[in-house]
Amino acid sequence: MSSSLVDWDLAGRTARRLSSSGPATTRDEAAAVVRELQECAATAVAHVEQLTGLVPAAGAPSPVTAVVDRGGWVDANTAGMAALLDPLTEALQDKAGKAPGALTRAVGGRVTGLQAGGVLAFVSSKVLGQYEVFGTGGRLLLVAPNIVEAERRLGVDPHDFRMWVCLHEVTHQLQFTAVPWLRGYLEAQVTEFVRASDLDPAVLRERLRDVVTSLSDAVRGKPVEGDAPGGLMALVADPAQQAVLDRVTAVMSLVEGHAEFVMDGVGPDVVPSVRTLRKRFGQRRKGTGPLDRVLRRLLGLEQKMQQYADGRHFVAGVVERVGMEAFNTVWTSPGTLPRKEELTDPQRWVDRVLTPY
Repeated sequence: MSSSLVDWDLAGRTARRLSSSGPATTRDEAAAVVRELQECAATAVAHVEQLTGLVPAAGAPSPVTAVVDRGGWVDANTAGMAALLDPLTEALQDKAGKAPGALTRAVGGRVTGLQAGGVLAFVSSKVLGQYEVFGTGGRLLLVAPNIVEAERRLGVDPHDFRMWVCLHEVTHQLQFTAVPWLRGYLEAQVTEFVRASDLDPAVLRERLRDVVTSLSDAVRGKPVEGDAPGGLMALVADPAQQAVLDRVTAVMSLVEGHAEFVMDGVGPDVVPSVRTLRKRFGQRRKGTGPLDRVLRRLLGLEQKMQQYADGRHFVAGVVERVGMEAFNTVWTSPGTLPRKEELTDPQRWVDRVLTPY
């Protein structure tokens, strides 16, 4: 039996079984989509570097772009989630003073594996692209059937839409290659969260089941009942844990807001229909995208619908005040990352980080 809180092998098999293949295309059409996405991703690199002023750090791995189907996305994410969460399992087992596998049997890895598989299956049909931060890391994933399905449903120019999506995902790629400490910072926050936990194993068992059930509800758009915290907030038993979640919320809002700013900022000379894309795509997701819902539910942020919008507001606000070069000070160290309260008040970040200099 796996020692994980979630049977990731079962989750992956379940997700693959439940996932559909996507929109109908001929073999030639599918091959053309793959070629164009690869080309757009390669072209987007120069545009993103020029606009942001960021370049990969010395020794950073060469960019790798993988155009995948839904099953390929599931495989990558089960591996990545296991790499991130399995150390959490081991730490919790150590804190519980039990032999490896004892806590897992109590929690029920198969039950959570089935539920996680359902979540992955649903999200696999929606996500357009992703930079792999955890797991093997270093790959840019573009989910071809979802991109084709979205561009058809939105009725937009296929080439423009594919370039627009690539600009967003390549920005994430550049963030983590230009700022190599950022991945370690996020991993450290997970470790710190665990160390601050003092939950009894029996309580943990019930709460973890509630977390996974809550994620299943989230992808279906079911709201949280009452004022009870959801997701990982249900595990919070110490102010130190809340502080960790605040820091993670701030940095995730930053990287998403930065990517949103870039994908619109390249202008019509790169993506002629960029304004149409933003309008139609904005109407499509309007804070109800499955990834956003799962993330908010996982972090207990169901009431904070403006989180990623706040990130874009922060980036735009700082760039407007001081320019892109000074904004890039944000990537200097954990101490220069925005605090949660600064996302909606960019001037506070400018005063704290830039004014002393």
